Amino acid sequence: MSRGQLARPGLISGYYPERADERITPLDRFFVGLTAQLETWAPDMPLTDRAFAARVNLAGKRLKDTSDLSLRQMAGDISAKLKTKGLNDQRSAQAFALIRELAGRELGMRHFDVQLIGGRTILNGKIAEMDTGEGKTLTATLPAATMAMAGVPVHVVTVNDFLAARDADWMRPLYNALGLSVGVILEGMDPEERRAAYACDITYCTNKQLAFDYLKDRLILEQETRPMHMAIDGLVHAHPRSARVMMRGLCYAIVDEADSVLVDEARTPLIITQPGDVSEMEQTFIRAIEVARSMSGPRDFTIDEANWRIHLTDLGKAQIARVSSRWGGVWATDTHREELTTQALSALYLYHKDKHYIVQDERVQIVDEYTGRVMSDRSWERGLHQMIELKEGVELTGRQETLIRISYQRFFRRYMRLSGMTGTAQEIAAELRAVYRLKTRRVPNHKRSKRKHLGQRTYATADQKWSAVMRVIAKESGKGRPVLVGTRSVAASEELAGRLVEAGISHRVLNARQDGDEAEIVAAAGQPGAVTVATNMAGRGTDITLAPSVRDKGGLMVIMTEMHDSARIDRQLFGRCARQGDPGTTLAITAMDDDLMRLFYGDKLNWMTTVFSFGRGRMPGWIVHPLMRLAQKATERKHSATRRNLLRTDDALEDLLAFSGRTE
Repeated sequence: MSRGQLARPGLISGYYPERADERITPLDRFFVGLTAQLETWAPDMPLTDRAFAARVNLAGKRLKDTSDLSLRQMAGDISAKLKTKGLNDQRSAQAFALIRELAGRELGMRHFDVQLIGGRTILNGKIAEMDTGEGKTLTATLPAATMAMAGVPVHVVTVNDFLAARDADWMRPLYNALGLSVGVILEGMDPEERRAAYACDITYCTNKQLAFDYLKDRLILEQETRPMHMAIDGLVHAHPRSARVMMRGLCYAIVDEADSVLVDEARTPLIITQPGDVSEMEQTFIRAIEVARSMSGPRDFTIDEANWRIHLTDLGKAQIARVSSRWGGVWATDTHREELTTQALSALYLYHKDKHYIVQDERVQIVDEYTGRVMSDRSWERGLHQMIELKEGVELTGRQETLIRISYQRFFRRYMRLSGMTGTAQEIAAELRAVYRLKTRRVPNHKRSKRKHLGQRTYATADQKWSAVMRVIAKESGKGRPVLVGTRSVAASEELAGRLVEAGISHRVLNARQDGDEAEIVAAAGQPGAVTVATNMAGRGTDITLAPSVRDKGGLMVIMTEMHDSARIDRQLFGRCARQGDPGTTLAITAMDDDLMRLFYGDKLNWMTTVFSFGRGRMPGWIVHPLMRLAQKATERKHSATRRNLLRTDDALEDLLAFSGRTE
């Protein structure tokens, strides 16, 4: 079944439709990526888009005086045409006009012309780059509802449960008016609830929940999706596999924050495991931590944070052999004991509390570096998670045995049609085209942006940086402006919160510990004088509504306190202000010992810090800012290489498993 079949009737006649895996060679990747870069230079709004918007506007004029009942009947007529005749510009324009009219009546919001352009881009299986604040959530209703009226199961994928639930509830009245059902997938739902949500015309979900539900279905189906075999299975068994799967296949997906889902999170494979017996390994983990704590760096080991590795020295290997010589078993061979000790050293010195994980409810819970959110159902592999639990003194969980795995790249490429939207896609347009065959289109803004960027101020040390941040917060909040301060980690957010408490400045903190209060904190962040300290949880999909009096004072002030590994994440944070023509100001305040600089340059720039550390320690931007950009670019390239390697590993693993008749 090809992508083109989405434009023709009978899309879901087969059982559990999905595309076959497609291999991408390095040569393919190069030429496709080059083409993608050239395409980004195309005009923002070509004639075909203008003509389409004009066609929607013309059809919309005829609907203004139409009754609600007549509009609902019209929805049924359009749906019947889409199902029998398929998609084309004429029928899509009619559907868009109807959706926009009903959105105005049911939601009090009417799509702008640029949102019509964005909707058409997404409907055609592309990535629409729309600036933050341009209404991507409302834009997505156009392709989602059109495809659903055509009888295609639609998955609207976003980055967290909060946004999935919010968007589904927000847009439900519109979909219901069109005669469409809406479901939402949230963590903690049982299989029956998930099955009911996926049975809806449009399902809102997170990428994590969606991919894991797919893997669970693959385990149930055991790679068998042929209609005849499934029909026979239904006749033979009282509880056939077809009744136990949750999804209806991979037909059409709209990925919100597409760069985060398809690129940033694609460095880690998705793995379903089953608990193993930890009792046999518990003593081994305890001994590994004991050995690691007996060692001293840099005599016995060196820490390479830039490449996330621990390197044992010859003296270190001798120390491991001496301490473990009395134990036997796995400790009897050099390879095993050195690997165990390296993992233990990583647990002690590479993974840090309140940065890479938090301890909550007597459990070690991983924190996603890109979203700032807890990933409560994930754990590290090869005993690392258990060693961190020993380090933190919490109850040991069982080691996990792998049942099935897949990468995000392979998963999303299996959709019959894939599309998405984000505010930051141009930088990774080549990768999106090479890996997912997705073209990227820039959609113009509805209103000219009034965002003012005050540039970047860099200080010699973190302490000087935080002092500068405090001065700006006091000054701007004192004027009655709301201030949003972005930090990279839980620890950094709590460091700043402590300083604000000492200074007597009222504030709210949004991080992985306070995620239950997210909606309340975000709702209050635009009030006069409000100070909000947040990790990347406030970086995507967050609408901070300004109080009327705030606009006259300059709007929201956004302060970035550390550059991220990707410039796109910095842009997302700055995009929290100056939305839809509102005023707003951004400022970056960084330090020479921030992680990005420290991990990339090591101690090579210490002389510079020493020279300029007098007074308040303000560094000359013309020297340090190009160095920061260089470090960021190099880190982005390293992460891109990691994603390529994961995809190659996935392909190699598939070839290996093919001998056993499995594909995951």
